[in-house]
Amino acid sequence: MSAEAADRVATVTGSRPNSPLQTSWFEFLLDGTLLEKHLQKSNPDPASVQLIIQFLEQASKPSVNEQNQVQPPADNRRNRTLKLLALKVAAHMKWDLDALERGLTIPVLNMLLNELLCVSQVPPGVKHVDLDLSTLPPTTAMAVIIYNRWAIRTIVLSSFPEKQTKPGPHQMNMLNIVQQEKEMTDNILTVLKEQAADSISVLEGAVRLKKDFYVHTLRTLDLLAADGSIANGETESSTAGLRISAPELHCQVHYDLGGIFFQQGCTDQTANEKAREHFRLTRDLLQKLGSSLHVHLDEKRLAGYWNACRALTGTSDPSDASTTPYGQINSLIRTHNNQALVEAFIKDNVSRSLPNHFRQSVLREFLHKVQQGERGLDDVCHKLCVCNAVREALEGEVLSVRFQQLLLKPSKRLVDFILEVCTRSLEKDRPSETSRRNMANFMKTLCESLEELPLVFVVSSHKLFMELLKENERKVLVEQMRKRSATINLSAKALPSFYDIPASASVNIGQLEQQLILSLEPRRIRQILIELHGMAERPFWRVNSKWDVPPDYINVILGIKDTLTKDLVYILMAKGLHCISIKDFFHARQLFSACLELVTEFSPKLRQVMLNEMLLLEVRAHESQAAEGCRERPPSDLVSRVRGYLEMRIHDLPLRQVVGEECVAFMLNWRENDYLTLQVPSALVMNNPYIKIGQLLASTCKELPVPKETRRTAKELWELVVQICSVSVQHKRNCDGRVGLIKHRESTMGILQRSKFITFVKKLREPLVLTTLISLFVRLHGIVRDDIVNEVTAEHLSIWPSALNNIQAVDVEAVAVTVKELVSYALTLNPNNQSWLITQADIYFVTNQYSAALHFYLQAGAVCSDFFTKPVTPEVYTEQVLKRMIKCCSMMNCHTQVAILCQFLREVDYMTAFKALQEQNSHDAMDSFYDYIWDVTILEYLTHIHHKRGESEKRQIAIKAIGQTELNASNPEEVLQLAAQKRKKKFLQAMAKLYF
Repeated sequence: MSAEAADRVATVTGSRPNSPLQTSWFEFLLDGTLLEKHLQKSNPDPASVQLIIQFLEQASKPSVNEQNQVQPPADNRRNRTLKLLALKVAAHMKWDLDALERGLTIPVLNMLLNELLCVSQVPPGVKHVDLDLSTLPPTTAMAVIIYNRWAIRTIVLSSFPEKQTKPGPHQMNMLNIVQQEKEMTDNILTVLKEQAADSISVLEGAVRLKKDFYVHTLRTLDLLAADGSIANGETESSTAGLRISAPELHCQVHYDLGGIFFQQGCTDQTANEKAREHFRLTRDLLQKLGSSLHVHLDEKRLAGYWNACRALTGTSDPSDASTTPYGQINSLIRTHNNQALVEAFIKDNVSRSLPNHFRQSVLREFLHKVQQGERGLDDVCHKLCVCNAVREALEGEVLSVRFQQLLLKPSKRLVDFILEVCTRSLEKDRPSETSRRNMANFMKTLCESLEELPLVFVVSSHKLFMELLKENERKVLVEQMRKRSATINLSAKALPSFYDIPASASVNIGQLEQQLILSLEPRRIRQILIELHGMAERPFWRVNSKWDVPPDYINVILGIKDTLTKDLVYILMAKGLHCISIKDFFHARQLFSACLELVTEFSPKLRQVMLNEMLLLEVRAHESQAAEGCRERPPSDLVSRVRGYLEMRIHDLPLRQVVGEECVAFMLNWRENDYLTLQVPSALVMNNPYIKIGQLLASTCKELPVPKETRRTAKELWELVVQICSVSVQHKRNCDGRVGLIKHRESTMGILQRSKFITFVKKLREPLVLTTLISLFVRLHGIVRDDIVNEVTAEHLSIWPSALNNIQAVDVEAVAVTVKELVSYALTLNPNNQSWLITQADIYFVTNQYSAALHFYLQAGAVCSDFFTKPVTPEVYTEQVLKRMIKCCSMMNCHTQVAILCQFLREVDYMTAFKALQEQNSHDAMDSFYDYIWDVTILEYLTHIHHKRGESEKRQIAIKAIGQTELNASNPEEVLQLAAQKRKKKFLQAMAKLYF
């Protein structure tokens, strides 16, 4: 046993004495019988899909030739065996694509199935659609079918919301594995989509074959490996595989074809017909086969597909319509049997087999028909709305706004229907206590919502009302209704629906005000305000001094004549804005929705204000998710609303600047550069400073790959930023007769004040936009500082002008502060961006903060080298960066570190190294660093210095370092380079521990 293996055993046995060791991938190469034994375990570790990943990872590793050049993976026995092992594992899984897709990424599965095609001797270079499956050997035909099944399944799966990435085979020399894997996946998907028609043709041909099929097993793969010269024809290696009967294969293929045609149905109506036919054949075959080991499909998803296809194609199936609730409802809609549809909804209130979202979608469909001009459907819509409201009430959910609007002008006929639905919706025998309680609350709410007293008595005298509510509850409720009718003149109120709750004089005003401050439920807030106004007439929007509404809206809100409505609008908006500030977007949406519903009745101006604030709410909610790591793009509806706001022109409408500002930042963050550069109206660009900045940033970023074309746009952006950072200059003659300059900090020269510009920038997250801004300010900082030796570096500096026309007007301090703020903010978003880290380090370096500078130089190196386990690339540790690191160490009196870093330069700087080693007042660990020196000349100089000073112990340490065999000058260059790399890595890791 090797030392490494012994350590591994000791570690495992010491910490988990009963836990077996995980089998390593190379052990399967050494023992040909181990794989089958391993896979037959109940819970093998590693699992099957992990083994496939490991085998393919090792087989796809690139090699390095004698010239140290990276070469493609070698086609040798080891790699061929590893690929065969991966195929054997898949064969053990019986080529179950469901299991393989769950555990493997698209690139890995593509590699596996291509290897299957290869070993199955599918003719290379021939399109699968050109092959005649009936003439191919069984396992060859099956390999083609499996690959094309996977192709169309992958196209369908790729259209679903993206799931978390699964581990894949690691490739060498990758700085960003996830990004490379995404690019590989996109490339594969592009090819699969281009060949989708061919894959469909291949599978349609497969279902026409009536013979049985054979798929490779562990045994047939062993036979192929044993005698590679055997053709994959009618031999044991092909017919001895796992037999898949024709119906089993046809069932699976019909299901997969149904999925791809269903996806294509979005743009091609005939595809829905094809999908329905394939799913019908799948269902028929599934019933005949019963439980089959070789058919892997989701029967619930199949049922969903079937229902969707029948709804889309408008076809009916009598057997289904009688067995599924969905089928019944769809059949009634198609036959325009509206009365039976309402009856079905009432019956479903008892059985509750239809989900609420489906019932709501049916109502929306009828409302859409009404909007399209179909007559006679208003009554059906009202009845369906009532049925849905009763269902919501029974389940304890909040009643829909549409139902509450229905109660604003109810008729006796409508109230009678509501009571009928309530009666029939309770279980006939013994209703559950929960259902009784929820229905009682609904009856009370119904009474409170009705304005006309006769209608209230219709409800209160109903048999169900008498059964569900206790006598004292009935008396209190009826008495409240009488008082409300006697004391409130409903016709004088602007919004009668908000005065439907009676005041209770027994409740203390202070307690109600406390509840008003704490409540976030719009309906409860409304009830409390109604009770408060019944006790005292005063402005309750002043109850809490922390309720804050933007100054732009104050005059409009306080101009509302009705005091109760004024309080309600003010408080709902203030509470919503507070919820947004603490990122409680759920309650913010509820509060703003209630406020929007309220103001829509009487103020178009306030309605648009609330729509704008709700847009800002959605933008901030999506940006908050993005800041937490969500990569999902915003819905197209939100992007359209943002565009609509930016182009909105409504006279005399109060607009908050922050809404436009965040809309522009939103467009930049989600790379809507085409809109900002090509589609935004020119008048809008001239009138809105944020639009102007956004357009210039988008144009500059869009054309960055071609620097010559960016000069004009970049120059315009440059001039705009220079104006923002400029101050107005006045000449004034001093008392001694000389002319001096007076700078006014608050300048109106730019389209924005610098503070507002920084606030806007700190709402940006897009890396390229931030890199562009950092580059601009670094160039501007370099020009105004005029210090060629100590310049800050950044990417894309060449696109900016190299001089300023009026340098005296630029506020140098403001530029310096902006650079620091901008880079610091960018690093909060991505602390591992190498370019930003180097820029941050340079900023600290030019301001003589050497410890901080060295910290960020080391962090930049650590990021690009996996904490120095790989060599730091020369693009990161340039000669300038290394020299600055040397100066940092020198200024901190860490002279041994200086000498070691001198070795990192292309040409070792012996003069600086020797001078540093002569220093006796060194603040670093000195001789403990000698093991990191690989340059023999420096070590010899160290030996001489210590001998001269009589430092025998340190001299012995230096001699010991020289005596290491790997530093012998007669060693091959590769050995010397390896020794240097090893010491570089350990030294940088030691430095990181000191300065991180």
